[in-house]
Amino acid sequence: MTSVLLSLSTLVAVSALAAPAAQAAPQAPAPSGWEAVSAAELQAIAGVTADPDGVSAAEEEPLTLALESVKNAKFVTTEVNYAAPNTGALRARSAKIGGWENLSFEWDEATQTYAVRSLANNRYVTVEQNFTGASENLLRARSTSVGGWERFILWHHEELDRWALQSTSNGLFVAMENGYTGSLQYALRARSADITGSWEEFNLYDLTI
Repeated sequence: MTSVLLSLSTLVAVSALAAPAAQAAPQAPAPSGWEAVSAAELQAIAGVTADPDGVSAAEEEPLTLALESVKNAKFVTTEVNYAAPNTGALRARSAKIGGWENLSFEWDEATQTYAVRSLANNRYVTVEQNFTGASENLLRARSTSVGGWERFILWHHEELDRWALQSTSNGLFVAMENGYTGSLQYALRARSADITGSWEEFNLYDLTI
């Protein structure tokens, strides 16, 4: 599959990730047509090679990625200027990639999961299970350490060439709330029991190179 190139306002070109070569060990039942993706697969997709000691650059320095919602074609942004309790909320609302759209995907071999760290505020993305109502399971970059609420599985659908995130803390997939209005319009929430369509689907762009 041909890599997609975006011309950013900063004149930096980033390539869309193509399909992984193999399936990583999933920690939950795989949705139909989707495969879990390990760090080694992400490394291969991004063209990262091992150093002479056999340690890949991505293991030493995690890949920096941008997520684009398939539903509204907007990039996921960390809302660092939002007031509490929504400080650091993730929303798919940006037309271009800047500093607030940079996310570091950090692999944990023991759990076979990723922690996602926003480079906008150097905080890990948390699933807010204690929030209620429309904000329940909101994704926020607000944690200085990684626990159960900060762990995700990254899924890929080869035929569609699309990506999805699943929270391991509640087993639900991340959806972009296209129907919301106000300050949480396009917010990301881990609230879907399956990947049912474009609200749970994303494009990934490698910003590491």
